[in-house]
Amino acid sequence: MAEIDQFRAEARAWLEENCPPGARGPGPIATGSSKLRIDDADTRLWLERMVEQGWTTPTWPTQYGGGGLSNEEYMTLIQEMRRIDARAPLAGMGTSLIGPTLLEFGTDEQKERHLPPIVRGERAWCQGYSEPSSGSDLASLRTRAEDHGDHFVVNGQKIWTSGAQFADWIFALVRTNPDVPKHQGISFVLMDMAQPGITVKPIRLISGASPFCETFFDDAIARKDDLVGELNKGWTVGKRLLQHERGSMASLVGGGAAADGGPTLEGEAKRFTGERDGLIADVDLRRTILTHNMNDQAFRLTQRRAVEEAKGGGTPGPATSIFKMYGTELEQERASLFVQMRGTAGLGWSGSLFDARALEDTRAWLSTRAASIYSGSNEIQRNIVAKRVLGLPD
Repeated sequence: MAEIDQFRAEARAWLEENCPPGARGPGPIATGSSKLRIDDADTRLWLERMVEQGWTTPTWPTQYGGGGLSNEEYMTLIQEMRRIDARAPLAGMGTSLIGPTLLEFGTDEQKERHLPPIVRGERAWCQGYSEPSSGSDLASLRTRAEDHGDHFVVNGQKIWTSGAQFADWIFALVRTNPDVPKHQGISFVLMDMAQPGITVKPIRLISGASPFCETFFDDAIARKDDLVGELNKGWTVGKRLLQHERGSMASLVGGGAAADGGPTLEGEAKRFTGERDGLIADVDLRRTILTHNMNDQAFRLTQRRAVEEAKGGGTPGPATSIFKMYGTELEQERASLFVQMRGTAGLGWSGSLFDARALEDTRAWLSTRAASIYSGSNEIQRNIVAKRVLGLPD
């Protein structure tokens, strides 16, 4: 305990001295994309200082630029960042998905080549999994990679590739053997997005945003030394990456440092319904929000316990499906509450009759409708929990 207390004191002092005022509270977070300029000076400075400290990826080995922290030290660091409302210095699929996967399955050469640029915020990644006819049944994917000696030639299409328009690299599941059972003929490859064989088309959603894209491969090249894991055994790698996606360390220790920073449910409820004796005036709404907050707090505590109980540290296994399933339901419920408490003012799309926050909440509510579908639908998560966690028969 004395060691963790010392680490807390040192981390607190370092954060107080090095976290710029403009990196505290809501604001931009670097993604590592070479296609997106970081205009905010404090955001750039915060990234540079955290890179130097190794805290853009606090638990990664120091040999790749990480911080080499234990899980307990990392949880302490997150707590100290939240104490001063410090934003995360870097976010994206590099730090949360492909990085942890390469640490587990990558060769030494792959780690040396790909991890340091992620740590330094110099490379953004996207995920090539779903296809127009292969969503929940992901193993039915058709994007093919043909062996051409020292490289694969990839042809096919992916869809719902989040952030592909800004990504520098993509990790993808491709079919390398069509003549075996579908789960056995899949490989996991990495590809440079800056090549003429890859075309990206953003998809406009009902929320007005375009976070997802269609990605087309026309004789795209994947180098042989960018095959992760064994040929035709990429399904194992791909499944493990999804566990990182559903239970990344940042979320498992309590939501990370990049808190929303916006209005609270309680504050907005008092603004719209008034208050009595310091409490939300509407009794039914008060109970609903109280129940939501209690469930949210219990959920976060369960996440923290899962990290502490994980054998050997790192991301837990199939139990992460519980976090994805229940976490998205909480996210949807929270967004719905923000809209509902506004009444008709929560139904606006545009126009002077609605303030900026109301319009933002409406679009956020529409956006969260997709949360229980992407990263594996909640129905799929329930199947995983039933089979892998509870051990129920098929």
